[in-house]
Amino acid sequence: MKIVNTQTLHADAGWRNYHFVKITTDTGLVGYSEYDEGLGAVGITTVINRFARLIEGDDPLAHERIFAKLKGFSRQAFSGVVACGAGAIENALLDLKAKHLGVPCYELLGGLVRGRVRVYWSHCATWRIARPQYYPPPITDLDGVKALGAEVKGKGFTGLKTNVFVYENNGVQSWAPGFGWPFDPARNVDRSVLNNLRTHLEALREGAGEDMDILLDLNFNATTEGYLRIIRSLADFDLFWVEIDTTNPETLAYIRNHSTHPISSCETLTGGPAFVPYFTDQAVDVAIIDAVWNGVWQSVKIAAQADAHGVNIAPHNYYGHLSTFMNLHFSAVTSNLRIMETDIDRLAWDDELFTHSPEIVDSEIIIPDRPGWGTEPDEAGLAKHPIKTR
Repeated sequence: MKIVNTQTLHADAGWRNYHFVKITTDTGLVGYSEYDEGLGAVGITTVINRFARLIEGDDPLAHERIFAKLKGFSRQAFSGVVACGAGAIENALLDLKAKHLGVPCYELLGGLVRGRVRVYWSHCATWRIARPQYYPPPITDLDGVKALGAEVKGKGFTGLKTNVFVYENNGVQSWAPGFGWPFDPARNVDRSVLNNLRTHLEALREGAGEDMDILLDLNFNATTEGYLRIIRSLADFDLFWVEIDTTNPETLAYIRNHSTHPISSCETLTGGPAFVPYFTDQAVDVAIIDAVWNGVWQSVKIAAQADAHGVNIAPHNYYGHLSTFMNLHFSAVTSNLRIMETDIDRLAWDDELFTHSPEIVDSEIIIPDRPGWGTEPDEAGLAKHPIKTR
């Protein structure tokens, strides 16, 4: 069996686009994966198209050999979007190999550690505040936040993650200077931000109840001083974790040593070596691994590194349904799993784009036993929702 074609597929996902790899063999067997080009990761499609020429004629079952080949070809630049392109190809090869063998992908990864995976409701309030045209109903005040907290509890979820917002001028705005909203390259945290964040979290807690695990995502939105101001201002608040993005593991270790809350990080890292200083410096309680970017096979190795340092892991997952299934198989075989991210607020046409959707019962996703990842892009559905050009 040989690889005869590697192509990318795309679909409109509202405020972004969904992206997929499709690898076809000379026997007609096909493997799929999902990848993402959002928030600065532009160019992965170009990388995949370049890599496609390198793997034509290769044995698709030898995914580790192919990954090593792609890494060798691009070693001088093997990080960022280049590594993401290799990860996308690896994930499609895993799907293809599992289908060839007639088994779920988790069997290739070591077999089930668990049959269900606990998930939290990610971007809770975030999508309904920032993108209400795609994720109704809109939230315009704290009463809406409180109502959503009650909805999360009512639907059986046990954890939610939210972001930072400022309530002013009879409205609510995202506060994300790390991404330019608002534009503040200094990323300072003033008293108004602290007061608004606390009010937002209190509304979620009031709606969701005392038993709800609340996760707070601070992204790249502050510097060391600002992160510490936020953490100190919430010292009496019960948080599952505070999520911080930084390229400096020593800085993060300092923050963690001064935090009353567990610290998670690492979701933007690519490649095993990038995670090492975060483990050796004891910078994180939970390492967030993006298996869509890194490749699921490689991510299992990273999870083993974390386990050797007494660190739990959590998948980074805010893409389409195929990504959720890929992360589900990753979570199913990882002994040091803490919890899995997933978005519950979905696009109106999400289910049209995939052959199967995740089955969630009591805040857990049931792991399917279908061959491969357990879902595929529905190419007819993709054609109905062509990609947006910007």
